[in-house]
Amino acid sequence: PRVNGPIPGGNTQITGNFSVQEAADFASILEVGKLPAKVDIIQNTTVGPSLGQKNIDSSIRALGIGFGMVLLFMILYYAGAGFVSIIALILNLFFIFGALASFGTVLTLPGIAGIVLTIGMAVDANVIIYERIREELRAGKSMLASINDGFKHSYSAIIDANVTTILVAMVLAYFGLGPIKGFAVVLIIGVLSSLFTAVLVGRMVIDWWTKGDRNIAFWSGLSKGMLANLNIDWLGKRRIAYVVSGVLIIAGLASIFTKGFDLGVDFKGGYSYNVEFAQGSNIDPESLRTGLESYLENPPLVKAVDTENTFNIVTDYLINDPEDDAADRVMAKVHEGLSGVTGINVDFDEFVKTDSESDMHVTSSYKVLPTIADDIKKSSFYAGIFALLLIFLYIFIRFNRWQYSLGAVAALFHDSLIVLGLFSIFWGVLPFSLEIDQAFIAALLTVIGYSINDTVVVFDRIREYLGIHTSKSTDEVLNLAINSTFSRTLITSFTTLIMILPLFIFGGGSIKGFTFAIIIGILVGTYSSIFVATPIVRDLSEDLKPKGVESKKSFSKAAKTAK
Repeated sequence: PRVNGPIPGGNTQITGNFSVQEAADFASILEVGKLPAKVDIIQNTTVGPSLGQKNIDSSIRALGIGFGMVLLFMILYYAGAGFVSIIALILNLFFIFGALASFGTVLTLPGIAGIVLTIGMAVDANVIIYERIREELRAGKSMLASINDGFKHSYSAIIDANVTTILVAMVLAYFGLGPIKGFAVVLIIGVLSSLFTAVLVGRMVIDWWTKGDRNIAFWSGLSKGMLANLNIDWLGKRRIAYVVSGVLIIAGLASIFTKGFDLGVDFKGGYSYNVEFAQGSNIDPESLRTGLESYLENPPLVKAVDTENTFNIVTDYLINDPEDDAADRVMAKVHEGLSGVTGINVDFDEFVKTDSESDMHVTSSYKVLPTIADDIKKSSFYAGIFALLLIFLYIFIRFNRWQYSLGAVAALFHDSLIVLGLFSIFWGVLPFSLEIDQAFIAALLTVIGYSINDTVVVFDRIREYLGIHTSKSTDEVLNLAINSTFSRTLITSFTTLIMILPLFIFGGGSIKGFTFAIIIGILVGTYSSIFVATPIVRDLSEDLKPKGVESKKSFSKAAKTAK
């Protein structure tokens, strides 16, 4: 058994390879110890070995597919420099798995998702550096000068972007429970590792490559002029973007207040069972729901998961019963009800065996008492508030203007509301679960981290250009900053998506909602960094130029006044 934390408030989490009966026996052993404390099992999860291994195998396969696609893209787009990024990414993977092994971290499905996301985001540091080097080369600088200036001018953007992601991961690690804490730990390790491999190892390999006047290619024939010299008036389109965002947010809020969410057991308490039937059983979920109602007092929630012959059944039957055998009685009622509704007669002992080959058996079960559900709600709320507060403070400290902080946080609210709204709108429409549970909260905070990463890179370039392009108006500088970072924004979003999409397609059903939230977040976060965060900073500021530097607009005003 593994105790996952201290017991300051009377609750802790113990994990291990237990059956339900062994967990009850373990609680009894603790009760008869020397400490005058009664032990109640308030949250219990059981996953069958075949289901767990199947999910792990499919997720690792998705990891391999996504990683291969990212490596191929980097070679095709960045040529020789792409090979350097491959070395850095492979080394990054070794560091992550080595750190997890040395810490004795248990690898869960959210943990694997964290690795997948980390690889996608690790590419970002390489992309920031390479895109900056390409800019220097286009400006006519020599190869060595471009490499030196490219790395030097990339450090602040890389550090700011990764620090904000780490802040979100730290909040997750503090407030998260179980697998979510593991996801946060993987994310922190991955971000630190990617910083080391991209900035230090990548620089060492490039310096070695360019010794003796050897050159290294930073573009291929396909990508040489791609996304270069963009001249798009992004700020001129901000009012259209405000309308689009407003429509999406209003539609989402309308669905949230009328339709609501598919709240998981984490947020309402209850018993959850995944039951697998024999192939070709032709089980109808609605028939199960109506049939089980007479056995479980209230109608349970029934939905198909993973395959057409596996169903998730959630009930609050006896959830407030304090007796030690309450869980066994609920399981017995579910067995009795399913046998009566489907006509499939399976011995109870075979029904509860997670590795059974019978025509009907439980593959996993999950129990959360209402008190723990309330705790999870509170911790999720505090996690979101603290993440936004930390980001607001960090942006304010780094950029020294409250307008940047407010623009960034407004974009994060925008992204969160759209993700929440789409989960409500598509609940019951899409063929996979869109439960609001701990994994979803982790995904939402990850979206916040990704979105702020995108936004900070744009802000960093704005800050740099405001001091350089003193003769341009503020709007011209902001458009120039967005245009110059657009290639990085697009490439990072694309590489992160091709890492996440295989996990969404091939990963287990238990993380489909999680990965769907991240996919939406990547798309919305990319949009908001351009059309929400920067325009809001502009609309809140009369002039963003540093003190002592007048913009074209303010200079012309002063000239007119003098006349």
